[in-house]
Amino acid sequence: MSKQDAFDQAGRTAVLQNIQGTLQFLQRFPPFNQMEQSHLAYLVEQCQLRFYASGESIVKPADGPVTHFFIVKQGRVVGERQSATGADTHATFEITSGECFPLAALLGERATRTEHLAGEDTFCLQLNKAAFIRVFSLSEVFRDFALRGVSSLLDQVNQQVRQRAVHTLGNQYSLNTPLGELAMRHPVVCDADMPLREAVGLMHQQQVGSIVIVDAQRFPTGIFTLRDLRQVVADASADLSAPIARHMTARPFYLSPQATAFDAAMAMTERHIAHVCLVDEQRLCGVVSERDLFSLQRVDLVHLARTIRHAARLETLVSLRGEIGQLVERMLAHGASSSQITQIITLLNDHTVCRVIELTLAELGDPGVPFTWLCFGSEGRREQTLHTDQDNGILFEAASASEAQTLRLRLLPLAQHINRSLALCGFTLCSGNIMAGNPQLCLSRSEWALRFAGFIREASPENLLGSSIYFDLRAVWGDEQGCEHLRQGILAQVADNRLFQRMLAENALRQRPPVGRLREFVLTRQGHDKAATLDLKVQGLTPFVDGARLLALAHGIAANNTVERLRQLARREVLDALDAAAFEEAYHFIQQTRMQQHQRQTRDNQPYSNRLDPDSLNQLDRRILRESLRQAQRLQSSLALCYQL
Repeated sequence: MSKQDAFDQAGRTAVLQNIQGTLQFLQRFPPFNQMEQSHLAYLVEQCQLRFYASGESIVKPADGPVTHFFIVKQGRVVGERQSATGADTHATFEITSGECFPLAALLGERATRTEHLAGEDTFCLQLNKAAFIRVFSLSEVFRDFALRGVSSLLDQVNQQVRQRAVHTLGNQYSLNTPLGELAMRHPVVCDADMPLREAVGLMHQQQVGSIVIVDAQRFPTGIFTLRDLRQVVADASADLSAPIARHMTARPFYLSPQATAFDAAMAMTERHIAHVCLVDEQRLCGVVSERDLFSLQRVDLVHLARTIRHAARLETLVSLRGEIGQLVERMLAHGASSSQITQIITLLNDHTVCRVIELTLAELGDPGVPFTWLCFGSEGRREQTLHTDQDNGILFEAASASEAQTLRLRLLPLAQHINRSLALCGFTLCSGNIMAGNPQLCLSRSEWALRFAGFIREASPENLLGSSIYFDLRAVWGDEQGCEHLRQGILAQVADNRLFQRMLAENALRQRPPVGRLREFVLTRQGHDKAATLDLKVQGLTPFVDGARLLALAHGIAANNTVERLRQLARREVLDALDAAAFEEAYHFIQQTRMQQHQRQTRDNQPYSNRLDPDSLNQLDRRILRESLRQAQRLQSSLALCYQL
């Protein structure tokens, strides 16, 4: 072999080694690790390696329509955007190895709106537009990522979770299953004039627990179930030849076949019903019973809720807390969303609180004062996890301050007994004494209104903290009207007070998401911890909760739940729809990561903690967590811009 041939051979070997090395590098990162080998190989073959010195511009708005796709191989890229006034620039994001840019501009055939700069000496893989379009057309995985970004990565996480659940728990329906897939048989129906005896005979013949009464157009006007039959049997004077219309439950609850099993389970739990009709285009097309839902993920939600609501003793409620934990673990294992899980936890917690109140009234006697049990904070937002303390209060009506004091003295012993009983059920006593047994939180409606008005009028640090807790109020037991009056008063006063809004915004910016320019996460050590960590609740969730609350209050949105606030803000065009969707996904991921950590701590008999070492996550979860925290940064940046902070 000549020297030239040997040189050429060495060159080809070096090229192949370089291609193989780049392939191995990309296979560590999504979406490239999900692409077919041939598609990824084509991408790598078309790439060129480019070097950018620290501070060098890679692509900027002045360059015009984007012509290349970039993947960071080594180093760090910072995105900077001019302020609204154009006087200065600020960093909007930071990306590192395995991440790519600028997808939105490339797909939109436009210039990028952000200048991408090398944050340090950086190597990027560069793919020209023609090759990018080719990969986009070849690879469904790459196309999905290019169009949906972090949403497609979240799908990967959820798919992996579901696959693990199928392996460990069996391949069962999930609570996301459409109800139309569960109602496999035609519903048993009759008209309103059918004699009761014949209708019951039809139920027995078909071996069903319900019969639906329909009109001439097959719309359900009533339902008769085995529960109704027991009442008939208990009534010795019942006439079995009378029309079933006399004994049916009129106007039965119904959902569409496209609604999910989760929707049906929540409806059954909230309404204390055991059957849900399915109606499509005003015609009955099926019935789903609680038995149909029992097999889903081995989740017996409706039965558990009913057991809580009918518990005869406090000790029974205490023992049922463990079953709620098992329910949550199974739902997490099956990839249920954090929103579904927190709604279920809150609903079961509400049932527990109501039953504790009822048992306490039976034990101590009725104080003779109508009252409403209020909840605040995460319970008020319906965002509770299993690790929760008490944030509650009492609302009652009084004509004067002296009458309020008299009624308060009658209610406080009851409230303090309820607080102690809830503590036995797993609701930790609040260290800040935000509990109904505190005389300052057992107030008449006028006293609550004065207190809330004081928060808004005198925005001290203490009052701002109070507003972040109490303004997420909700009635759990008793008449809801007084609570609703308070909520409407808060909305009217906050919407009319720009200074208070600005101070709320300042308060919302105090907890900064733990991502920085110099490294992936900004971590701190707490106490005797060996590892540096971040706080998923305070640093991750709170920026979304506080930001959504502020914007909702400022724009007269009565919703309490953070996700619902984001959605309504998007509908009113306060937030861009794509931004709101990104905030919602980020919030969900952080909440889900937090709940999964709590479940691991429970299994390992460790105390609950919201602090997380990012090194404990896999590569995909780390990347999505970092992106989720950056979304929190973006929300805070928009607040700072809106209120000129």
